[in-house]
Amino acid sequence: MVDTRWKTNVTVAAIVEREGRYLLVEEHTPEGLKLNNPAGHLDPGETPLQAVVREALEETTCRFTPTALLGVYLSRVRRAVPADDVTYLRLAFVGEVSEPLPGRMLDPEIVRTLWLTPDELRAQLARHRSPLLMRCIDDHLAGQRYPLELVYADASVLAAPKK
Repeated sequence: MVDTRWKTNVTVAAIVEREGRYLLVEEHTPEGLKLNNPAGHLDPGETPLQAVVREALEETTCRFTPTALLGVYLSRVRRAVPADDVTYLRLAFVGEVSEPLPGRMLDPEIVRTLWLTPDELRAQLARHRSPLLMRCIDDHLAGQRYPLELVYADASVLAAPKK
């Protein structure tokens, strides 16, 4: 029997602000060169907090220290072929980053990191990889923050898969 249950792709994002500018990545996507928060998929065997720390390091070469949950977001990318539609459930975390770590390389699809103001971001909406990019920035600007303890991962998540 074919499993017809709808499934989302769980992602995490790091929202980092310094002096009115937000840390972003410019990355190659199927739709061209786009801007995004440092973000990526939750991998098997890791918690959302572990995932956001890993993804931020891979995409920015900086250590990310989460301080709060910004929010939980749902979005959908619709493509010409329905089978290529993807729905994302994003857990966005606020935090701080270190300076880039010497000797680390950006993930291959990342062209560069940059720091932009909210106005600079709004002027480039067509270059956003996701509508969640600006929503997360706006929620951050509005002061939205939740305790990290809201994101619970049972120890079973970290268990080795059964063979």
